[in-house]
Amino acid sequence: MSKHSADTQETLGVAVLTVSDTRTADTDTSGQYLQESLLAAGHRCSDRQIVRDDIYQIRAVLSRWIADESVEVILVTGGTGFSGRDSTPEAVMPLLDKTIDGFGEVFRALSLAEIGSSTVQSRALGGLANNTVVFCMPGSTGACRTAWTGIIRDQLDSRHRPCNFVGVLRTRAQLS
Repeated sequence: MSKHSADTQETLGVAVLTVSDTRTADTDTSGQYLQESLLAAGHRCSDRQIVRDDIYQIRAVLSRWIADESVEVILVTGGTGFSGRDSTPEAVMPLLDKTIDGFGEVFRALSLAEIGSSTVQSRALGGLANNTVVFCMPGSTGACRTAWTGIIRDQLDSRHRPCNFVGVLRTRAQLS
């Protein structure tokens, strides 16, 4: 871990999980967008995977990453809607130590301007698990762009004021 500096962006280990029954490495535009965005922001991609929309497959990957000290942030795209197969919130919630209620609230507020009342069908959520920040967002590339540019990018920037999650991660790591 690097020392905190007000003018230097700290690099975080970020893993990207795409939850989908249909996407492949070639068609996963949302996961690709998130990976490119986190790299452009100066972070490293610790891992990137695609899993079927299955509670236990999602939990298996997330649990492994949450236990891995090199993974400080997990970005999950897909499975947050209301279709019969959408199970990301049900898979993630039991793994969280704390929820970041404001993430879902702010995401839906930003999304309202883009997709109108359809935003009520988003179950975007965030939380902390074993000193790992987890953000879950819808599977569309547009939704990932909204979440990244409107919330996540700044919250993973150690220079962002008045607060950011880098400070939370570093403080909690020092207490451990």
